[in-house]
Amino acid sequence: MTYLNNHPNRYLMNLAKQILLIFFIVAASTTEVNAQGRRIAAAEEAFSSFQYNLAATRYKKAFSKTKNRAEKDRISFKLGECYRMMNSTKKAEAAYRRIIKSDFARKNPVVYLYYADMLRFNEKYDVAKDYYALYAENVPEDIRGANGIKSCDLAAEWVANPTKYTIANLKKVNSKSDDFAPSYADKFYNALIFTSTREGATGKGLDDWTNQNFSDLFLTRQDRKFEWGEPTLADTEKKLNTDANEGTPAFNDKFSAMYYTRCGSAEDEATNCRILMIKRSGKGWGEAKALELGKDSTVTDGHPAISADELTIIFSSDRKGGQGGKDLWIATRKTASDDFNKPLNLGNLVNTQGDEVFPFLRNDTTLYFASNGHPGLGGLDIFRSVFRNGQWTAPVNLEVPVNSSSDDFAMIFKPGEDEGFFTSNRKGGKGGDDLYSFINPPLVFSLQGNVKDDRTLQFIPMASVKLVGSDGTSVEAKTDPKGFYSFSKSQIKPNTTYDLTVIKEGYFNKKARETTVGVEKNKDFVIDFILEPIPEKPVVLPDILYDLAKWDLKPQYQDSLQGLIKTLLENETIVVELAAHTDARDTEERNDILSQRRAESVVNYLIERGIDPERLVAKGYGERVPRTLQKDIRKEGFLFKAGTTLTEAFIDSLKTVPEKEAAHALNRRTEFRVLSKDYVPKPKNKQVDQKVEIRINPEENTVALEAGKGNSLMIPCIVNGYNVKVMFDRNDRGLIFSVNEALRLLQTGAIEKSDFIGDPNVILAEGTIKDKAVFKIKEMRIGQRTATGLEATVSAKITEGVIMGESTIGMFGRFKLDENNKQIIFN
Repeated sequence: MTYLNNHPNRYLMNLAKQILLIFFIVAASTTEVNAQGRRIAAAEEAFSSFQYNLAATRYKKAFSKTKNRAEKDRISFKLGECYRMMNSTKKAEAAYRRIIKSDFARKNPVVYLYYADMLRFNEKYDVAKDYYALYAENVPEDIRGANGIKSCDLAAEWVANPTKYTIANLKKVNSKSDDFAPSYADKFYNALIFTSTREGATGKGLDDWTNQNFSDLFLTRQDRKFEWGEPTLADTEKKLNTDANEGTPAFNDKFSAMYYTRCGSAEDEATNCRILMIKRSGKGWGEAKALELGKDSTVTDGHPAISADELTIIFSSDRKGGQGGKDLWIATRKTASDDFNKPLNLGNLVNTQGDEVFPFLRNDTTLYFASNGHPGLGGLDIFRSVFRNGQWTAPVNLEVPVNSSSDDFAMIFKPGEDEGFFTSNRKGGKGGDDLYSFINPPLVFSLQGNVKDDRTLQFIPMASVKLVGSDGTSVEAKTDPKGFYSFSKSQIKPNTTYDLTVIKEGYFNKKARETTVGVEKNKDFVIDFILEPIPEKPVVLPDILYDLAKWDLKPQYQDSLQGLIKTLLENETIVVELAAHTDARDTEERNDILSQRRAESVVNYLIERGIDPERLVAKGYGERVPRTLQKDIRKEGFLFKAGTTLTEAFIDSLKTVPEKEAAHALNRRTEFRVLSKDYVPKPKNKQVDQKVEIRINPEENTVALEAGKGNSLMIPCIVNGYNVKVMFDRNDRGLIFSVNEALRLLQTGAIEKSDFIGDPNVILAEGTIKDKAVFKIKEMRIGQRTATGLEATVSAKITEGVIMGESTIGMFGRFKLDENNKQIIFN
């Protein structure tokens, strides 16, 4: 205080300096805050105008001036978004990584999704799966998390098992800039118009979205040596190419009109894109006309795909009513001079929460497009969907090598050929986006195998292997000294089913079936055969037991004849004798009659199963031919040695009654032996309808349905060889048998106790079948379609018959149910 009192003027001067210093600090701080606010606003404005390169520059400057942690995290996210939209996946990954463990990410879990996307695009699949899982945990209702995990798993599988497509970079056409979205440009298909940001483009300056030139349409032609020439501007009069971005061309069938996309230039206030149509005029172009696809001028429309007659257009748009980002939409019109009707979304089977872009229509029924929303390898992947039964089918990923972890899009096909072009920015390219050619070479199949003797397991030379295709082809091969046979790629064709028959003198024939229907990759089929020698002595069939003094063939023993039936069906030229034998505990006369009737019951069963009666001879030997054992046999715990003949004297010599009963049981038997091998099979169809329906592929068939009670439909089926009428269940509750129908199959031998899942003693107790019992069906047929290993449920709630719905029918193949015409049409 003394100092202040002695120097009053100095005190006032110091006070004034302090006030002035505080004023300048506050003013400077306010100025910096205002400047930072302007930087953020400028970045946000550029971002909202799709000027991502400009926005990234401004965000980086704002980031360096910001000290607030939360604001830094927000700016890092926006910077990552800029890089993501610019396809700078490594920079985007780094930007998201900075904030991946921050409060911003926890409050905005979409950071986990975008970070996982960038990791996947950069082929870091294992780490990407962790962050997809984290996103799915935070946002379980969004399928993008689960799809991301699935994509990572599929990527490894597809890389390890590439398809047969071959691809090549168009090095003479591509530049260091972006070259993408080609279209054939004339009816000779030796010219391409494509999109490029290369030097020589019309626009001035650089596009603030990509930091490249504004894109234009360029033209390249093939010479006589099929080499592509140096690209030139497709138009220099600014009718087609302007200062704006032009690209993604698509021609009509006559190449007289082209549809393409134009997006605003740097000078335009509006940066949204529109679809235009322009017609050829002499050697040049007429005036471009914007298509009317709605009244909302703020939406972005682009990437047109036009049908051959110009009456249908499919394009990509971010308009309202879509599934997410950019969706595919379709619009139609009555004539090529009309405006298109209101566009319709292609639906959530094709469109996703991501982007669906760059569509291409092949033959007006197959749609190829790019998507980053369906499970795929990385960025945009190319998918295929087919218009069938009034709707587009679920998209199919074209896999490796067409798709990669980068962006792959804009695929086009040469008409009538399985070749064309697409775009990719994968590693190893010349610039950013590059044009690639592709060809899908014809499928190549072969079929080969060995033929061996069942008794010795030695190779059988000079066996005849006959191959008959569903396309009517027939070819035959002989096995070499090592039992090897083969059919070459010229003999095994796609989309064909083949029946093989192996024939060798002294052996039973053997048959097999193989198909190339639905096989989409090259494959070498291998089918080995083991032939059974035709025995000189009678062959004892597996135990067929009868009630005392009865000859009816009991259902539970009919399965013992299935092997014989298979042999007879595969060997249509043999005639067999069915011999029945009794034990010696009755008169010879009665045993002769009993054995004859038992032999006839077996023959009658075989006739019921489709065997020609002229190939069967029933004979009862009574007790006159005691059995001579060909091998050691254990019966009821007693061992009977090979070479033993079970005569009355031998049986009487046995010590115990149980042992004698076991010997008598071995004597009661049914045998078969081959009588002749030269039977001429009867024609399968004695009468031929004058009107013959020719099927191109018998695997694709129509099954007629029958009218049931009320408005129900009945499907004719064969279950393990037995005819069953099945009612179509519109509620699709599964394959369900009533108790009575399941009992019928059990009693006829179509199913047996071993087919039931669980303890058969419990399931089949008290002469019925337990409710909710489950049994397996070895084979079930609908028309020409067969399914094996089906599981069926027995239900007491179903009073009669059998029911099944679409999910069960779908196991036989893709199909369409036509209720009006009462038929199932398999694809």
